[in-house]
Amino acid sequence: MNINELTKEDVFRTLVASAQGLSPEEVRRRLAEFGRNEITAVKGKSLVLRLLGQFTHFLAIVLWLAAFFSFLSEYLKPGEGMLTLGLAIVAVIVINAVFTFTQEYRAEKALEALKKLLPFNVKAIRSGKESEVPAEEIVPGDLIRLAEGDKVPADLRLIESSALKVNNAPLTGESESILRSIAPFPGDPIDSPNIAFAGTTIVSGNGVGIVFATGMRTEFGRIALLTETVTPGLSPLQKEIVKATRIVAVIAAVVGAFFFILGFAIGRTFWANFIFAIGITVALIPEGMLPTVTLALAMGSQRMAKRKALIKTLSSVETLGSVTVICTDKTGTLTQNNMVVAKVWADGGIIEPNAALTGATTRLLFTTAALCNNARFTDNQYRGDPTETALLKAAREALGDIPAKRLFEIPFDSDRKMMTIGCAREGGATAFSKGAPERLLSLCSHVMINGERKPLEDANREELINADHMLMDMGLRVLAFASKELSAPAPSSRVKENAEGEEVVASEIEKEMTFLGFIGLQDPPRPEVPEAIKKCHGAGIRIIMITGDGSRTALAIARQIGLVKGTPVVIEGSAFDLMTDQELLDKLASPEMIFSRMTPKHKMRVVSLLKDKGEVVAVTGDGVNDAPALKKADIGISMGITGTDVAKEASNMILLDDNFATIVNAVEEGRTVYENIKKFLTYIFASNIPEAVPYLGYILFNIPLPLTILQILLVDLGTDMLPALALGAEKPTPGVMQQPPRKVNERLLNFPLVARAYLFLGPIEAAACMFGFFWVLGAGGWTWGTLLPATNLLYMQATTACLTAIIIVQVANVFACRSSRESLFTTGFFTNKLIFAAIAVEMALQIFIVYHPYGNEVFSTAPISLNTWLVLIPFAILLLAAEEGRKLVMRRFRPPLTVASDSP
Repeated sequence: MNINELTKEDVFRTLVASAQGLSPEEVRRRLAEFGRNEITAVKGKSLVLRLLGQFTHFLAIVLWLAAFFSFLSEYLKPGEGMLTLGLAIVAVIVINAVFTFTQEYRAEKALEALKKLLPFNVKAIRSGKESEVPAEEIVPGDLIRLAEGDKVPADLRLIESSALKVNNAPLTGESESILRSIAPFPGDPIDSPNIAFAGTTIVSGNGVGIVFATGMRTEFGRIALLTETVTPGLSPLQKEIVKATRIVAVIAAVVGAFFFILGFAIGRTFWANFIFAIGITVALIPEGMLPTVTLALAMGSQRMAKRKALIKTLSSVETLGSVTVICTDKTGTLTQNNMVVAKVWADGGIIEPNAALTGATTRLLFTTAALCNNARFTDNQYRGDPTETALLKAAREALGDIPAKRLFEIPFDSDRKMMTIGCAREGGATAFSKGAPERLLSLCSHVMINGERKPLEDANREELINADHMLMDMGLRVLAFASKELSAPAPSSRVKENAEGEEVVASEIEKEMTFLGFIGLQDPPRPEVPEAIKKCHGAGIRIIMITGDGSRTALAIARQIGLVKGTPVVIEGSAFDLMTDQELLDKLASPEMIFSRMTPKHKMRVVSLLKDKGEVVAVTGDGVNDAPALKKADIGISMGITGTDVAKEASNMILLDDNFATIVNAVEEGRTVYENIKKFLTYIFASNIPEAVPYLGYILFNIPLPLTILQILLVDLGTDMLPALALGAEKPTPGVMQQPPRKVNERLLNFPLVARAYLFLGPIEAAACMFGFFWVLGAGGWTWGTLLPATNLLYMQATTACLTAIIIVQVANVFACRSSRESLFTTGFFTNKLIFAAIAVEMALQIFIVYHPYGNEVFSTAPISLNTWLVLIPFAILLLAAEEGRKLVMRRFRPPLTVASDSP
């Protein structure tokens, strides 16, 4: 038999425990047997394996190969500078790996800090004495005392209960508080009212429970274990980086091999061909791409953290920008999770709750709301169930304190759907009731209108039902209220603990009552949510509400916040279970959808189907049952305030303020990061052409090599890095949230980007560098066909001019790459001050390399004249002018794709 089916005595016998609790010796023995009461973190890679993973992804492997060939070349033919090249490439790999690992490790530490904000102690009864002990040290058989506000530390079978209500939302997704009892219950333990599960919260009342499962043996722990079976897969950016890297690596390898073979055909030696092949391969591989992408993602994650979104993995930053669907909870995410009285219906019409209560009916209605209530006001705070707290607050603000002596209570339960309190007041005893409108109306024989008690006719009932529906359509949770004068005070001894005893009293008290009115309660939408929803619609992102609330309330809230405007498809949990995957896929094609009365397991199915449709899915969740869906989604978003530890572990992003608007801010940052990555890839790739063309001239036209391998590496990992990072810090463009999400098949390294970098910007830079090289050679008297030794001063000055030309034109290029279509005069020269700082450092480094003896020695450079700088500057102006012309043509003939801001 399940433990929920046993009597209190049988529970003690089964767990070998007693009402006095366990002895310290027995606690130690059971702790050794069952282990600590801890939820083991979702299993992941060890720190060592995760660090090693940063050294073994595809781009890192490509760089390892380049380093290997550099070391091989140095070994076979020393003195060519290949050792320095190899060491520099290894340094890039190591620095990037450590940086990426550190960023993600810091995010995990921030998560751990969130979990440790408050110590978790419980009140345990051991050897007849009550004391506080750490929750991790409780064992099966321990007696735990529960009170309002406590977090349940393990799975407990209740043996004492006094109006005990539990919020099971972390486990089941249902936010409504549930009354607990101690009587045996046949059936599934998850539905049993005599069980309090680990991770849930005591909303009101008190009681005692005996531990029957701890740690990973709890329901909470078993679901956490299931999360390990869900494989998240690579993020969209990770996939794109792999594809882009493969393309670049293949191009570099093919070009290198082609010219290696071509060298033999034109009579060059093996070593000349080998060094050339290594050089052109290095020139075509953008070594700076890996650290620049990593740093851009890191900056994006830092900006998101300032906007209350904690990113756990760097690749998730960009994934947010690819999101096409957001599956969101309602309570606490779209709403404030703060129940308030919104509307009052009495005497045939709606009365605002803050209006002066002059009528006898409304005064009695609020009196009933205050007295038929287990919430309380102590220490200037309202404590108890959120619904009852809202009722008590509204009643106290309207009437002040209401003196009364409670005689008895018939508690609320899910079958009766109502609650009745008997009170002694001046003039006699009165029963006050509240509950579900359909239940309470059936027990009323009269209705109070303008202070007079009148018979409740069928016409009146119809009017009351319509009023109930009207309030529900406003998105309110509606409660009905009634009262009844008692002929004599009901003795409290008549209210028994078991359900049968309560039913006897209920049948005598709860009949022929007088209906007083309705109170509509609302969890108000967060004020910033409507604007956030509007931004999502403008960005082409579909939002699907998945809530445990009823469909009427969910639909009304959805209309209030602008989530739906037409007639949405609404699916309730009962219908959801009966639908096939194909039927659901057909429904998911609808532009407006609401899922109501849903559980977390339903959410997992929705996420899986959306991903099967090719959507990039973000999903919110806070409960342990949400963990599989959070891990399955492209972006799992957990709540930082109300979220469980398991949900946070399974998610990619944590909302530190539990606010939907923060998700939208994060999406904007994600799109900006992706845009910025494309900007600095264009910038980096453009310099590949002036790095490669000198090698082509060297092998095809028998000229001195215009650019050494170390000078190429200097551009890729030195002078280009800071301007590229400055592009990574560009602010969102004004239209970034008016464009649709990027298509699933859209490549990061697409043809427009490659064409712009390799066929437009790159050739201008190549012309500049080759002009600078030949300008210096010509001025020094060089004649065509003359080969110069590497130590020749004229040759070093010429390569220095070639390098300087690339740097000068790249300064113009960084401004050109700030937008692919908007004029620099629109974006503004001074709107990104980091660019100027980066250029200043870049130029200072170049001056050091050109004019300092140490820079000359390391990079084989030599000082050049001021005239050389001046003749190269026009190429920078040419690049900017040509780019402005290209952008003008684009704006005129290729309007940007946009999504109408009012589209669903």
